[in-house]
Amino acid sequence: MTSLDKKLFRDLWLMRGQAAAIALVIASGVATFVMSLSTLDSLTGSRDTYYERYRFAHVFAHVKRAPLSVAQRLGELPGVARVETRIVEEVNLDVPGLSEPAVGRLISIPESGRPTMNDLYLRRGRYIEPDRPGEALASEAFANAHGFEPGDTVTAVINGRRQVLTIVGIALSPEYILQVRAAGAWPDDKRFGVFWMGRKELEAAFDMEGAFNDVTLSLLPEASVEEVIRQADLLTAAYGGIGAYKREDQLSNRFLTEEIQGLRGLIFVVPVIFFGVAGFLLNVVLTRLISTQRAEIGTLKAFGYTRVEVGLHYLKLALLVVMAGSIVGTLVGARLGRGLTALYARFYRFPEYQFSLEAGLMTLGFLVSAVVATLGVMGAVRRAAGLPPAEAMRPEPPANFRPTLIERWGFQRWLSQSARMILRNLERRPFKAMFSAFGMSLAVAILVVGSFQEDALQYMMDFQFRKTQREDLTVAFVEALAADALHELRHLPGVMRVEGFRSAPVTLRGGHRYRRTAIMGVENGATLSRLLDANESEVVLPPDGIVLSRKLAEVLGVRAGDDVTAEVLEGKRPVRQVRVMGIVTQYSGLSAYMDRRALNRLVSEGDNVSGAHLAVDAARQDELYRRLKQTPLVASVTVKVAALRSFEETIAENLKQMRMFNIMFACVIAFGVVYNSARISLSERSRELATLRVVGFRRSEISVILLGELAILVAVAIPVGFGFGYGLSAWVSLAFDTEVYQIPLIIERGTYGFAATVTIVAAVLSGLAVRRKLDHLDLIAVLKTRE
Repeated sequence: MTSLDKKLFRDLWLMRGQAAAIALVIASGVATFVMSLSTLDSLTGSRDTYYERYRFAHVFAHVKRAPLSVAQRLGELPGVARVETRIVEEVNLDVPGLSEPAVGRLISIPESGRPTMNDLYLRRGRYIEPDRPGEALASEAFANAHGFEPGDTVTAVINGRRQVLTIVGIALSPEYILQVRAAGAWPDDKRFGVFWMGRKELEAAFDMEGAFNDVTLSLLPEASVEEVIRQADLLTAAYGGIGAYKREDQLSNRFLTEEIQGLRGLIFVVPVIFFGVAGFLLNVVLTRLISTQRAEIGTLKAFGYTRVEVGLHYLKLALLVVMAGSIVGTLVGARLGRGLTALYARFYRFPEYQFSLEAGLMTLGFLVSAVVATLGVMGAVRRAAGLPPAEAMRPEPPANFRPTLIERWGFQRWLSQSARMILRNLERRPFKAMFSAFGMSLAVAILVVGSFQEDALQYMMDFQFRKTQREDLTVAFVEALAADALHELRHLPGVMRVEGFRSAPVTLRGGHRYRRTAIMGVENGATLSRLLDANESEVVLPPDGIVLSRKLAEVLGVRAGDDVTAEVLEGKRPVRQVRVMGIVTQYSGLSAYMDRRALNRLVSEGDNVSGAHLAVDAARQDELYRRLKQTPLVASVTVKVAALRSFEETIAENLKQMRMFNIMFACVIAFGVVYNSARISLSERSRELATLRVVGFRRSEISVILLGELAILVAVAIPVGFGFGYGLSAWVSLAFDTEVYQIPLIIERGTYGFAATVTIVAAVLSGLAVRRKLDHLDLIAVLKTRE
């Protein structure tokens, strides 16, 4: 070990507190970087492996009823490699221990052999066997929500008849990584389940012998997906086809893909903040270290050490701190990444999660932090290397004294001596003060962002489930019925109010842009299901024309007053030009609304309804549920309270984990910046503070001088951090502004208060750590005159 290396480790030991604080900031940046990228790689790798191994289809289409000969014609389309037909129907379930009806999606599978596409992974139990009626495989999410095991039973109302389904196996499918209905904005594992049953049994139950109502296609690598979809739509239109769609638009895959895109969009934001703060701290610490070692630098050069050797000596000191932080950060990031991946594993259902932590990722984390640190300390290293020996041997000239701005304005008479000393020192080094406050403001910003998501989701729940959807439950019929069906609902036990709706699948086109969605026709003046604009004012549906959600209008590139083309995908399949009459606020999906009677005119039908929103007497809910379970024409029942509870359960754990990470990392930044600022101030002003002690100042008084300066910096940093936090929250809101869901930019006052409180607590703790140094100030040593 060379003499310079011995000096390096001696310097590190003397500044171990500051070095540890900086290393922790670097570790936090590397940890978030490794955690985010490893989680992203694990999620993406698990998805791609699952899709490939279990042959996830490329194109999906649903029809009312089509003969098997249509499947043969689909297989002859250019680019189609494989075709598989299915029977897919939704039924009401009577689940033990669940008072309200649940919805079951029945999907046909071969009794012998396995599906050629969307194959199943058996988690527990066995596959169905031929000639054993009632056997079914249940989706793992639904089974776990109810504690079902192979051998348990559930009752389904299949085509008007109650049938007991025996669960023989618990399965996963690439089609239902996230188990969510098209009619639901969020997954509800307790009230929506997928069941796979034998093809012959479902053919008999739904009168589908020699026919199908659902088809999936696998394409050749060179195939044009858009052309295949166009040709498939032409073939299935005569059989009630509602439009084929590609894998990217499949609901479960879309949720997962947009989650991945959101993660990818934010993956560098937080690490960049940490690395930037670390670079700033290293610059400040090394600059101060070099100023205190001027004589040593001069001596080293006098003994023959070159500028390069001196510069590398200080650069190595910074890189050692970076290396220590990177090692700790990589270990912590790998642990956090594994935990976050496990959290996603409980939300997205894969046969197995392949947690991926590549050596290249760990190396990249170190290289990024090393580059940032090098850039941060380059100015200080250059000054050390370029310091002439003769000048270095002389003590650093003292700072020039001049009255502060407040003193020049004559306000000093209202300030104590200590306050004037604090302000004078801040004005003497404005850039140091500014960057110290900036570093602390970033800690505040991270805390604001961490809590903003909870504020936004709480607002979304309140907006969706209390302000717009004010019904108690929603009933959907098997098919559109005459409006007279609403009278029957009004006579059910406990029903106090009924508002019918009509839903029609359409393709909406605005110029060259288009989206496949559904128009919801609601009763004008409805009170149970309202439409609100961005100001939460109620939107009254016009007698003609269409109202679009903000996101759908944005996707189609239209606004109020423009025309869109509505291609109806059922019945007579008319194509109409419709005027956009308004824009409403929705935070999930792509929604379109019309007056119910106007929609029935659009689809060329009479006064039909697809279902109804109900207000019910809570005392008679159970009785109502029993009647609805036995009603053949009721396809599904959605209970608002249950949907709200599912929404809360879905996001609660994720938010709790992410908020904990943000608090932990923000405290590291706050402590690192405040502690280093205080230690540097103590080092720079030790002679001044010791002199004050000698002339009679008490420890508490010199503590006020030192820590008062930090208090001012924290006071400045908090409102600045609020601004940065708002900007970062806007970035997050934009990153997650997807077609599946949109996160509003809502930040409550409590979030700002929480961020300020945590930052102040971190500052107080770091201030107390420095306060102990003041208590042990060596008055004799610091007052010695330097030669």
